[in-house]
Amino acid sequence: MADDYLGKKMADYRTRQEASARKPAATLERLLLRNRSYRGYDPSYTVREDQLRRIIAVNTRIPSARNRQALRFRPVLSDEAPKLLAAIRLGGALPELHLPLPGTEPNAFIIVCSTLPEDRWIDMDVGISAQSMLLQAVEIGLNGICIGAFDRERVRREFALEWEPLLVVAIGRGAERIVLTEIGAGDDRAYYRRDGVHYVPKIRLEELIVK
Repeated sequence: MADDYLGKKMADYRTRQEASARKPAATLERLLLRNRSYRGYDPSYTVREDQLRRIIAVNTRIPSARNRQALRFRPVLSDEAPKLLAAIRLGGALPELHLPLPGTEPNAFIIVCSTLPEDRWIDMDVGISAQSMLLQAVEIGLNGICIGAFDRERVRREFALEWEPLLVVAIGRGAERIVLTEIGAGDDRAYYRRDGVHYVPKIRLEELIVK
């Protein structure tokens, strides 16, 4: 009986190891490709507080201009999400769609604030922070989008923020198909939708490199 038990345990262990070996590594290339700006989310999935905390935690390990570390973060869960949804705009290049579509709204956010007046160094920190948090979200199976189009005063008032809000990051489980398309430097860069697919033009590498 004991031999059978140990044998089954060893077999289970080997199965888990083999499955882990077959799982694609979370390389930077894979994370970047999956890190798209989602404007529609799965309404059946509710983001948890521990997930937002894990995403925010990247800010304890990333660079900060002059090491001022002036950014602060306000997690917003599903119970408060409606207040923030009323203050943001999504899909500025597709105003006729009124994104997000009803029933696909994100139910969690991170409000990024600064303890110092906004300047070039703060803006640099916000960019590094936002990209790092979105990559962490992707690594744990979530998605997101950076939102700069929002009513700052309303957000500050609604959430009783001590500091100026600079950016809102929506977090959720994306429910859209997003495809990158290669373009030349002089081509139209506006994103668009066709047959339910969201297309994002990206300038090809050869035209990004200065010779």
